Amino acid sequence: MGGDYAPDVTIKGAILAHKLLPSDVELVLFGDENVIRKFCIDNNSDPRDFTIVHASEVIEMGDHPAKAFSHKTQSSIFLGFKELEAGKIDAFASAGSTGAMMVGAMYTVKTIPGIIRPTITAAVPRMDGSFSILLDVGINPDCKPDVLYQYAVLGSLYTEFVYNVPKPRVGLLNIGSEEEKGNLLTKATFQLMQGSKEFNFIGNVEGNDLFDFKKVDVIVCDGFVGNVLLKAAESFYHLIRKRNIQDEFFERFNFENYGGTPVLGVNSNVIIGHGISNDIAIKNMILHTFDVTRANLPAKIKEVFK
Repeated sequence: MGGDYAPDVTIKGAILAHKLLPSDVELVLFGDENVIRKFCIDNNSDPRDFTIVHASEVIEMGDHPAKAFSHKTQSSIFLGFKELEAGKIDAFASAGSTGAMMVGAMYTVKTIPGIIRPTITAAVPRMDGSFSILLDVGINPDCKPDVLYQYAVLGSLYTEFVYNVPKPRVGLLNIGSEEEKGNLLTKATFQLMQGSKEFNFIGNVEGNDLFDFKKVDVIVCDGFVGNVLLKAAESFYHLIRKRNIQDEFFERFNFENYGGTPVLGVNSNVIIGHGISNDIAIKNMILHTFDVTRANLPAKIKEVFK
């Protein structure tokens, strides 16, 4: 029931994903059962392809995340997290309220011991057809050096085990490549990262390094900088479209290609999608959720932080 165009695009995205997933994967839909069944039938899909958990309430985008999660105990987000906490599902994904998803993760599956703050990522397209990972992109606008250091560890593990990139190159986003460049945060973080044996630190990287596949695989910054950068890239994509410019590389800035991103640093697989997701984005969010789950990422993070 989450997302600006739910429930229709969410159900349609699930139908599309079901056709592409292995036959032994069970898709569980949390929402109004009558609405889900009717939509499936109206769109020539068998409702029995899904397990449906009825949810009579919805956490709206304008709701206060913590209050809504604690008060709307029959909402799709609340019930999804309860099943995740109980081990009845292996992963939970939603394009609904990001705040409610984060509150749900903190209240139920909780943060992995040793993690200061969880983070979310964004994919940055590169000229060779691959992409680098940017984190954080909005959860934590104010960070300390030890938090950024942990982001480097989390981003490296995510890139290695979900995207199968051996020994990912980790860079710290800065205004210059030299060690002495930057503000107090980046200077202190550089000193922490330098010589680390927990990830492959290549030093500072600049804005013009983001799309260079020869340079960096994981780009670390605080959530304020990451969110501004991400939205600027999205705006640039929309400007390209408005000018009717067709280019294969710039099409890869379309969020539909990526669907959703995991919350790194919590005890289970939690995936957050964009609120304006259409059915293609929902499909890709579900497929990425499968990849993250198959990688058993939380267990690998726990092993590093134990």
